[in-house]
Amino acid sequence: MTTPDTAGDFPPAGTETQNLLGALDRIRRTFHWKCSGLDAAAMRTPLAPSSMTLGGLVRHLAFVEQVTFTWTLRGADPGPPWNEDHDEPDWEWSTAAAHTPDELLAAWRAAVAASEAAVTAAVADGGLDAMTAVPKGEGPLNVRRLVVDMIEEYARHTGHADLIRESIDGLVGEDPPR
Repeated sequence: MTTPDTAGDFPPAGTETQNLLGALDRIRRTFHWKCSGLDAAAMRTPLAPSSMTLGGLVRHLAFVEQVTFTWTLRGADPGPPWNEDHDEPDWEWSTAAAHTPDELLAAWRAAVAASEAAVTAAVADGGLDAMTAVPKGEGPLNVRRLVVDMIEEYARHTGHADLIRESIDGLVGEDPPR
């Protein structure tokens, strides 16, 4: 993942691949900005009436990255804790408080790096029309659909992160500063 300081330009008239991957990179950077620079107490702070926290969002999106691009796209084992049987649904949300902000963000960055490598390899092999190794719901999906689904997932949760972060320390804005 690029950081706010190393982010490439989002091309104003790029190809479909450049635009989709640029949009995903941009929303990931914005999400990272909203969830960075906080202590453990802040990462555990919900915004009523929800129990959602920034730590839970980070852990959830690390899980979604691993399931989507490591398992569904490549058919590879995402490794623990992502591949383990958990006693409760949505375990990633409830277990986030047991981790430090550095641990949460490191796991998320590792998941994003694995996702970027998987998508890069799939696009090199078959473009956005390359199919997933593991069917999902209605059957095999193409890379294009997975990327669009991930953009949607980040858009929804970056909105949550916006509200939670503003309630913690007043940080607002659409894009991280360069």
